[in-house]
Amino acid sequence: MFSIRARKHRDGFVLDVAIQVGAPGVVALFGRSGCGKTTLANIIAGLLPADEVHIEIDGVPLDANGKSLRAEHRRIGYVFQDARLFPHLDVMGNLRYGEKRAKRFVPHLHDLRMNPPPAASRITLDMVAPLLGLEPLLSRRVNQLSGGERQRVALGRALLSGPRLLLLDEPLASLDAARREEVLPYLEKLRDELAIPMIYVSHQFEEVLRLATHVVLMDRGKVLSQGTLDDLSLHPELRAIVGSDAVGAVLHGTVTAVDGGTGLATVRIGDNSLRINLRDAKVGAAVRVQLLARDIILATSRPENLSVRNLMTGTVSRVVADDADTDLVYVDIGGAHVLSRVTRAASIALDLRVGLPIWVLVKSVSIRGHAFFEAPPSASRTPLS
Repeated sequence: MFSIRARKHRDGFVLDVAIQVGAPGVVALFGRSGCGKTTLANIIAGLLPADEVHIEIDGVPLDANGKSLRAEHRRIGYVFQDARLFPHLDVMGNLRYGEKRAKRFVPHLHDLRMNPPPAASRITLDMVAPLLGLEPLLSRRVNQLSGGERQRVALGRALLSGPRLLLLDEPLASLDAARREEVLPYLEKLRDELAIPMIYVSHQFEEVLRLATHVVLMDRGKVLSQGTLDDLSLHPELRAIVGSDAVGAVLHGTVTAVDGGTGLATVRIGDNSLRINLRDAKVGAAVRVQLLARDIILATSRPENLSVRNLMTGTVSRVVADDADTDLVYVDIGGAHVLSRVTRAASIALDLRVGLPIWVLVKSVSIRGHAFFEAPPSASRTPLS
């Protein structure tokens, strides 16, 4: 779906990346501030020329053989850190501007013999307003909106422009924690209810955990690694960026039961099950779960009479030194791996080694779980290709 190769020298900084993503979803560009994420985003959007560049999205070349589409012809909806709304227009006026842009795309694309149906006929204001909770805001002026509301309007305007790609450059960076929590569910709805590819730039791992289906780790203008979050969650490169407190495994599971009385959902992961607090969970839903290494307790015999209700079985697959005093222990739980940080003294005392059968304990309250919508083959989602 994405093929991106870009090289750019700029003020002593060199961006040199190659990214290949074959499935639709949310591609997160993740790394520390200054690693080149925004530079790459601006190159993709056509706002910054590159020294060398080749970009294709769904087989459509944006930059190839020395020829580049201008930014206004790329059909990329760009949402910046600040909403950049037109202050002289109300919310409705800002959204209508997005619709006008969509109409401009079509003749240019026909000239290129791409012949897509008009984007404006496939996504409308009547769809966007309820999706992003904009209906009560339509008559408001920009200066009457909160930061979170402004970003939702910016998302709506970008969607109404009929993009083939939605590009979000740290759209929550200027918001406080409460406003971020306000906007994140809307971003999840965009991912789950619209079949529109997204590139999401962030240095906040919590945002990546909740949104991304594919992650590109960047550092100093280079791609360190790329793949699913499940795979990358165990990579040393990610641990170096997120810090020791955020080190852990990201696992995919399926909800098999929901207890209406306690609000706990039973999630099948590998050969084991976990009971976790999961808002509005439904049986059959796909769930992404993060288990932090600091919250995982290991036992070499089955523990009894504990308040911890989550107990999984597995086998030690790897033990590596984390620092001078601690080890990271990888445990295969049957089709998935979890990670535990233990003191070196405990590692020696328990004789933790590859192949050792092990019990894994984790508190329900320490598990972060996020549900993903997975449509059955016959289900209809709104295509925006």
